[in-house]
Amino acid sequence: MYSREHALASVAVGAAGLTVLPVPLPWWAAVGYAVAVGVAIDVDHFAVARLETGDWAAFRRVLRNPRLVVGGQDEIFAPQDLWPLQRLLSHHLIGGAAVFGLWPVSEPLALFTALVLYAHVLCDLVWDNYRLETYREQHAVAAESESG
Repeated sequence: MYSREHALASVAVGAAGLTVLPVPLPWWAAVGYAVAVGVAIDVDHFAVARLETGDWAAFRRVLRNPRLVVGGQDEIFAPQDLWPLQRLLSHHLIGGAAVFGLWPVSEPLALFTALVLYAHVLCDLVWDNYRLETYREQHAVAAESESG
């Protein structure tokens, strides 16, 4: 899923979360925090792509043209740079660490963070299921290039 959709989902989830959790921030800061967390978690994609490909090509691509982050996210990663399961695993690892780390500081903020990240991963799962045929095609191309 793209950053703009994650931002919109994070606004909705952040606003809803404020109605049930006593988040220790003003409403506008809590919604901003939700958007920042809901979008920034995707920075891990660069590390996962680096582990998968052995280079930082995607990261360098964004440094050369930062507008890709907003208007050309399809051009950041090559099809075999990042697989859905790797991305979801890294989101879970980072999200769990973030929530665990926030818990001693503020339980409501930790729960709010968990809610925002849960929504992010759920959106990714819905997106991945919608794009399942595309992933199958990419997998077939990758398998063919490895065997050929």
